[in-house]
Amino acid sequence: MLRIGLTGGIGSGKSTVSARLAELGAVVVDADKIAREVVEPGEPALEQIRERFGERVFGPDGALDRPALGRVVFGDPASLAALEGITHPAIWRRTAEYFAQAEEAGTPIGVHDMPLLVEKAMAGEYHLVLVVDTDEEVRLQRLVELRGMPPEEARSRIAAQATDEQRRAAADVLLDNNGTPEELVAQVDRLWQERLTPFADNLAAGRRREREPVITLSDPDPTWPEQAGRHLARIRHALGERAVTLDHIGSTAVPGFVAKDVLDLQVGVSSLADADEPDFVAALTAAGYPRVAGYVADTPRVDGREPQEWPKRFHGNCDPGVAVHLHVREVGSPGWRWALLFRDWLRTEPAAREEYAAVKRGVEARRLSMEDYAEAKEPWFDGIHERLEVWARETGWTPEGR
Repeated sequence: MLRIGLTGGIGSGKSTVSARLAELGAVVVDADKIAREVVEPGEPALEQIRERFGERVFGPDGALDRPALGRVVFGDPASLAALEGITHPAIWRRTAEYFAQAEEAGTPIGVHDMPLLVEKAMAGEYHLVLVVDTDEEVRLQRLVELRGMPPEEARSRIAAQATDEQRRAAADVLLDNNGTPEELVAQVDRLWQERLTPFADNLAAGRRREREPVITLSDPDPTWPEQAGRHLARIRHALGERAVTLDHIGSTAVPGFVAKDVLDLQVGVSSLADADEPDFVAALTAAGYPRVAGYVADTPRVDGREPQEWPKRFHGNCDPGVAVHLHVREVGSPGWRWALLFRDWLRTEPAAREEYAAVKRGVEARRLSMEDYAEAKEPWFDGIHERLEVWARETGWTPEGR
């Protein structure tokens, strides 16, 4: 099941998005609703709150008095931590139950409506993060005029959350809600048709996204590092300690450099035998990065070519909205080291960037497929090995200092 994290600042219009996604067929799990459910009468968490905080946070009817509880924990880190220690495990269990039920029912898309997604650093847990992006002044106006909230309280609530910049950095998709509700719904509909549905289909089939038939280069995109960071967070969440190193490599890792609009990422593992374990492959596939058969080695980047190729494994990605090439190599192997050395050489040497850009532009003009594009650059790569090693010696470069 495709798992989407949905977030936005208070007053952003997130509820409009979640409602429309539910109408289109997604199962929406509302974090705020679950937080209320787990402290309803009869729930274990409610009795734990009573034991910890006493009757002062309960009303005459025996129900939780939320304002009273808020006054107790506000400004008291120890009390707040105690409350979260009670409620958070219950919330996560209930959330997992709802998603498991949806998956068992064959639901293709599940949405976690999570206001504190960014604050809790949860972005890596989802295949895709949607952020409803609304200017602060617009949100303030809505809170005051539509919810009747006093202006100072509205400003305080906004200030207590993540900043707009932090949410945008976590977003795979920004949904602009500075206009009308109808305009927002239209954005959601386009996203559902053009990205979410094909993403869910690819994920269910364990199939990588369709590739462009002809390679074209893109102007430098300053968001490439942020995009790579989000994917690396997902991979880290999927693999845990099995990913010894995680790096953004290739041309999109070089600031201001022309590149294919493809994120090249490298997972360093202790052994390729680990990368061939079924649970390793399954974890990456479930995270949206299926194994691609037939790519088991790099061409050695050494003058005269070594007789042995450099072993690796290769994974693509399911999301039609972005291209990811995931290279899995043993830490310390020649291929792992070369990927980092080449990236850092390009980052440091303007003349090398200019030279490589000219090579890429010349190959691009031939309108080649991905495989042919890579092969056409091999003669240039054959000639730079010694230059890279000289640069590494002169600068004292090491992979550990990358």
